[in-house]
Amino acid sequence: MATIGFEEKLWSAADKLRNNMDAAEYKHVVLGLIFLKYVSDTFHEKWEELMKLNPDFAEDRDAYMAEGIFWVPAEARWSYIAERAKLPEIGHIVDNALDAIEKENDSLKGVLPKNYSRPELDKRILGEIIDLFSNIDVGGSIAREKDVLGRVYEYFLGQFAQKEGKGGGEFYTPKSVVSLLVEMIQPYKGYVYDPCCGSGGMFVQSLKFVEEHSGNKFDISVYGQESNPTTWKLAKMNLAIRGIENNLGAKNADTFHEDLHPALKADYILANPPFNDSDWGQPQLVDDPRWKFGTPPAGNANYAWLSHMIDKMGQNAKAAVVLANGSLSTNTSNEGEIRKNIISADLVDAIIALPDKLFYTTGIPVSVWVLNRKKKHPGKTLFIDGRKLGTMVSRRLRDLTTEDIRKIADTYINWQNETRYEDIQGFCKQASFEDIQQNDYILTPGRYVGIKEAEDDGEPFEEKMERLTAELAEQFAKSKELEEEIRKQLRGIGYEI
Repeated sequence: MATIGFEEKLWSAADKLRNNMDAAEYKHVVLGLIFLKYVSDTFHEKWEELMKLNPDFAEDRDAYMAEGIFWVPAEARWSYIAERAKLPEIGHIVDNALDAIEKENDSLKGVLPKNYSRPELDKRILGEIIDLFSNIDVGGSIAREKDVLGRVYEYFLGQFAQKEGKGGGEFYTPKSVVSLLVEMIQPYKGYVYDPCCGSGGMFVQSLKFVEEHSGNKFDISVYGQESNPTTWKLAKMNLAIRGIENNLGAKNADTFHEDLHPALKADYILANPPFNDSDWGQPQLVDDPRWKFGTPPAGNANYAWLSHMIDKMGQNAKAAVVLANGSLSTNTSNEGEIRKNIISADLVDAIIALPDKLFYTTGIPVSVWVLNRKKKHPGKTLFIDGRKLGTMVSRRLRDLTTEDIRKIADTYINWQNETRYEDIQGFCKQASFEDIQQNDYILTPGRYVGIKEAEDDGEPFEEKMERLTAELAEQFAKSKELEEEIRKQLRGIGYEI
């Protein structure tokens, strides 16, 4: 199954087994098993290698730990579990396996789901899921080369997010949005930080960027934080599967009220915080030193997130942050003053307006703020209007294509590097601090880029007006005929209008 598109086949097979189980619950069952399969397969590959060299070393824990391979006790290995998949006590067997792995590997303590023995989980379904995953190789050097497990885990996260809808958006940012942020700020080397990291997608995409551009994954260090305990566990597993060293704190915690990285100064920040969060606990934080540009209002956390991230930016740092469009223009509750102060500090490098329906949590259009402590164009800000980009992949969800991402990212990068950039009416515009000042510090891209000029079709104005008025007259006539027919039908059943 390890071919392009196999993730869809695997998902289809796994989703059939879900039966009537809620997607939010099923998610943890499936993702925990995928993680267990990965850990076991990578362990088994090393075990076979050591058996050939010297069987005495095959059960030497240090031989595995030295290469960053999780130590898997005998009762937690996939072969042991798969042989017992049809037993009624399979739930207890899986729970014991995950518990044993946690006890042997400090970095996984408190991370793995251990609730497979609960009565409401159908053990027949659990056994069938184990059988399904037994037929794919998600560990080993061949699989790692093809990134099999990473692809499976990432694909399943996205599918579960779609199934859960609004709830799914709390742990998953659509891949195309993450790719756009990463392609714009290009995290090659240094500390990468996400204060609301969800299931860790920003970090996974950052690593992909480094590898695709012939960089070294050990040149980036990952720091993050997540308040939801189950989502924090998903992130820890996601990064472990990818082999990404990380510091997400020893537990889940609220970024505003318990910053787990108080001394951190990041080189890159990537974030998609909750939109317009109205209950973030402002009364306890009124005098917080992070509010250098003004105290964010109690009813909306948008500027609290921005202020927190600016506080975390090192002297040469860049940040790409997704926020609701209200952050660009609202002047209520001190937000306008905070925005003015951030602009006056010359931190806003670019603003990108995105189309609607990109997120599971909401259908509203949003924007990307690109912040930069070392701007290549001091006193200037690039505005990009990407509201017409994207392709509908379902009735409720839009996706940015690879071409869309490249169009936005290349525009920003070319502008920065002063190569092949020019203002395009209706799409992009470089604006000065004075331009923004004249617009009352409102950052809505449409104010600056203008409206795209209509293409001249070559038809003379007089001829076009004659044609259009003739078409309109014809439509009016048809409308009158329809009106008369409706009146006739209503009279036939005893109604008069």
